[in-house]
Amino acid sequence: MNELGRLEDLPQDYRDDLTKLNLVPLWPSLRALLPPGVPARATQATHWPYATLKPLLLKAGELTPIEKAERRVLVLANPGHGLENMKASPAIYLGMQLLLPGEWAPSHRHTPNAVRMIVEGEGAYTTVDGEKCPMSRGDLILTPTGLWHEHGHDGTNPVVWLDVLDLPLVYYMEASYHINGVRQTVKQGSGDRAWTRAGVVPTQVFSRSDKRYPMLRYPWVDARAALVAMAENEPDLDCVQVTYVNPETGEDAENILGFYALMLKPGQTLTLPARSPSQVFHLIEGGVDVSTCGKTFALVEADTCCAPGYEPVTLTNRSADQPAFAFIADESPLHRKLGVYETR
Repeated sequence: MNELGRLEDLPQDYRDDLTKLNLVPLWPSLRALLPPGVPARATQATHWPYATLKPLLLKAGELTPIEKAERRVLVLANPGHGLENMKASPAIYLGMQLLLPGEWAPSHRHTPNAVRMIVEGEGAYTTVDGEKCPMSRGDLILTPTGLWHEHGHDGTNPVVWLDVLDLPLVYYMEASYHINGVRQTVKQGSGDRAWTRAGVVPTQVFSRSDKRYPMLRYPWVDARAALVAMAENEPDLDCVQVTYVNPETGEDAENILGFYALMLKPGQTLTLPARSPSQVFHLIEGGVDVSTCGKTFALVEADTCCAPGYEPVTLTNRSADQPAFAFIADESPLHRKLGVYETR
């Protein structure tokens, strides 16, 4: 391959003329923009241990009242992207959010899609588009683009959850904004009560639901039971994983990021192939070693880590007699929509 010309090879007066007209020569930067074989990636394999994060999050609760914070969050930032950019990956934002007993985080809506993976605590809830979604450990709650949502806490102990948003992408598109609202009136009914029975769905005789997101809360008790049943029903199945989907359409639960729950059998080692999307792992139960990019992270419950795209990831359940369960978020829906998804 021929070596491309460098910017400094061009005469200064020519470069100055280009700059005055807002022009840039492509060839000096072509290999950086289109590297051979594998994309350039800023995302670094990174581990956020909950044991070190939690005290700082609780301290934030002492230092900043909810009225001053609106959303009391510590952002899990990937150093490869620069901490000030608050990215875990090119399209994923992660934040650990704290709500104390008696607090209410006011209603708002915004253009980025968000989900909440509940880390610990009981008694809190999120109201989304008028549907009150109770929070229990391992539950996944959607707050999709444009829907009003607020958080409240009627319990006695702190509640913590992991926020996962497609904020970096929406911000990059210059489409990120929010609107404040008033406290919502809670409506009767909930999507998870209508849609969590496999094999049977509500019959739409007279009209289809007008909800774009018919199911907003995915209880962990149901997802866990599905994984355990899969493992028992198919003992030779290597990858015991379920995908969170829109039950009406079968498509991904949200349209930019994908969400999954994975079970590792006792003592199991599973290698996930190198794929184009970056991915995030959050451990719900057990102890798992996550190896990628020459690093190994010993995850315990409530720990979070991320891996860049185009890199294999090996997961090892450290327990010889108990399963382990992880929540995974990745950029697969976005990559598929753009036509760049690939597995190597």
